[in-house]
Amino acid sequence: MATLNDVSQCVLDGDLDGIKVLVQALIDDGTDPIVIINDGLIAGMNIVAPLFKSGEMFVPEVMESADTMNEGMKLVKPLITDEDIPSKGKIIIGTVNGDLHDIGKNLLVMMMESRGYTVIDLGVDVKEEAFSAAVKEHKPNIVGMSSLLTTTMMKIESTIKQLVADGLRNQVKIIIGGAPVTQEFADDVGADGYSDDASTAVELCDRMMSDQSSSEALSA
Repeated sequence: MATLNDVSQCVLDGDLDGIKVLVQALIDDGTDPIVIINDGLIAGMNIVAPLFKSGEMFVPEVMESADTMNEGMKLVKPLITDEDIPSKGKIIIGTVNGDLHDIGKNLLVMMMESRGYTVIDLGVDVKEEAFSAAVKEHKPNIVGMSSLLTTTMMKIESTIKQLVADGLRNQVKIIIGGAPVTQEFADDVGADGYSDDASTAVELCDRMMSDQSSSEALSA
């Protein structure tokens, strides 16, 4: 008989074929779809994150685990409504104007989704105006920008200036990352946070959302 621990282990192993069998078995047994997501699929990715951070897992393995989780989600999602899945927060993510690198961004998207965030992925080579338009449309809690080139990292600053010009800067927290990006640069351009890897970025977003919830509770 399939168990939730089996599902978590399957995600950890990156077993795309096995996850379909296990999740379908749990569905057929009448297991609550939300329980399958939280205690099986997401629980598996919660094991992956610290292993990646400690260097015991590498990017290809993490992406296999994320793909496996998503295969399981495909079976479960039709059984529930979006309202039934609580979101920890909404984040817009994109690689800045002129930069076509996406591996780190894609990894962060997968890890953020696995931690319960609603993620709007703008892709690569995202113009300043596109970031601003996305903030207006989606009203996120956090905006994440990446730059992998020294020649494009100043586009982070120009994007923040665009959000200021459009009166949107104070509505969101901004996190940035990428090979040439540093904490000093983040401070200089007025970002709210910096991370040098996807796992730490998720932790940073968790703290930001926790701080936001605490502030809202105090002002209520």
